[in-house]
Amino acid sequence: MIRSLLPILFVITGLFIPLQFQSNLVGEVSGHFRTGNSKEIAKHFNASIELNIAEETDTYSKAQAEQILRDFFNKNMPVNSTVIHLINTNPNYQIGILSVLTKTIKYRVTVTFKKTSGEFLITELRIEGDKT
Repeated sequence: MIRSLLPILFVITGLFIPLQFQSNLVGEVSGHFRTGNSKEIAKHFNASIELNIAEETDTYSKAQAEQILRDFFNKNMPVNSTVIHLINTNPNYQIGILSVLTKTIKYRVTVTFKKTSGEFLITELRIEGDKT
């Protein structure tokens, strides 16, 4: 009886481990937003990234995007960040939506990850004023 249940257990475990990994990745990035750590966030950047901050959108290299994000944090020191939504229905993409509270303004941050060479990398980062 137990031997017949083992394959089912492995299948069920295999389904939940990727979901747990993906949500932990978004949680990790949220933690870096909480501390304003652009260097750690940039470790998850693709070689080029579409960055939208305050309605200014462009595609930047990983290094350029890190500098722009560092400047954003210098002007808007975060005090908290929470994951408010996670979309991970596609095995090659996932989107995390964060609520980032700074000393003056609350922001809605959308982080788009794309699976590249077997790992999820940030391909788009959108920071906009929270309308709620």
